[in-house]
Amino acid sequence: MAEKGAGYYTGNSPKLPPSEEVNIPAFSRLFADTTNSYKFVFFISLLDILRRRNFEVSQPITFEELVVEMLANAWYPHTYFKLSFGTQDQITKNLDSLSLEIAEPILKFTDTDKKLLRATIESQDLSGVVKKLQRFVPFRLITPFFEKELADIPNKHKGSNLDYAVPKVAEANFGSLKPLYRFDSNQYSSCQSIIIHPDWADYLQKHYRIVRGWAAWEWLDYMQRRNPNTPGLVNKLFAPSKRESLSKQTTYWKIVLQSLDLHCIYSGQRIDPQRFSLDHYLPWSFIAHDQLWNLIPTTPEINSSKSNDLPPPEFLERFITTQHQGLSICHQKLSNKAWEKIVEAYIEGLNIHNQDDLLDLEKLRNAYDNVVHPLISLASHQGFKVWQAPDIA
Repeated sequence: MAEKGAGYYTGNSPKLPPSEEVNIPAFSRLFADTTNSYKFVFFISLLDILRRRNFEVSQPITFEELVVEMLANAWYPHTYFKLSFGTQDQITKNLDSLSLEIAEPILKFTDTDKKLLRATIESQDLSGVVKKLQRFVPFRLITPFFEKELADIPNKHKGSNLDYAVPKVAEANFGSLKPLYRFDSNQYSSCQSIIIHPDWADYLQKHYRIVRGWAAWEWLDYMQRRNPNTPGLVNKLFAPSKRESLSKQTTYWKIVLQSLDLHCIYSGQRIDPQRFSLDHYLPWSFIAHDQLWNLIPTTPEINSSKSNDLPPPEFLERFITTQHQGLSICHQKLSNKAWEKIVEAYIEGLNIHNQDDLLDLEKLRNAYDNVVHPLISLASHQGFKVWQAPDIA
């Protein structure tokens, strides 16, 4: 085993910086033998709270504050992006038990500190949720620091006995073994808060970005095993810092609209070249990108109504036909260099190898059929609902 001051890797995750003050090998095993998402979300939430407090650890961090942060961190991947955390995951079950009315700034990713989301969660009666979620992981997360001290616990009931033993062991060895934290009581049933070791606060403040990157990498590895076919998974673990501008994509469709009257594929209304929106045919919250092959002009009202829902299957043919019209016009109007840049996303996203196939309606239809149908099936399985289109379509 590496010495305390040595650099330490876990799998292919980022390297944790060495330290002469704290036990990095023990720290690197925080997520060992993890069978659900709880440890990852708990630790990442702990980091978020510490950063918000500027790593000041004179005051304990209550289980309730941790649970609110955990639910807020789980909301985007579970509720918005509809990722699976595993069938036995308790965080998502407790999150689903809450009646949360999510305001627009949260969905537009302007709530960068999750302040509004945390306030929405805090407005609920969380007593039962806190009681459930504080039972195991706060105690088991730090067991790598006490492997010898906990080795004599009888194996027959090791799970429950381990939880009861950890508070006493953490308090007795807080100065010598320097675990990540101890509790506000050495009695399991009386614990309501954790107290971060000041040496660990210093380490986490100094290496915050690396440590958070390491934890996010470990969580991503866990989530990939439970969502093996989900597109853009790496972009779905956390709320995006912002949504990218669609200015380039809008310019593309404006070029098309200069030469062709287009009608909204959902409502049949004529698209006003000076007032239109771009709809993600497969919802952005599922596909997690803004590539042109998945964007279509609609009226602002229809785009708002469809939101993050799946399109009804009867609109696929209209979508493909409109995409073909757009590609054909831009092929005529754009320079070769501009055209090749535009079609890169189509070629990659639709698994097309020949640019000319984009201009052949039948070949384009086959490419879309091969890509869209499996993705819609997967999205439906994950819980995305089909949009109820207006009757005028």
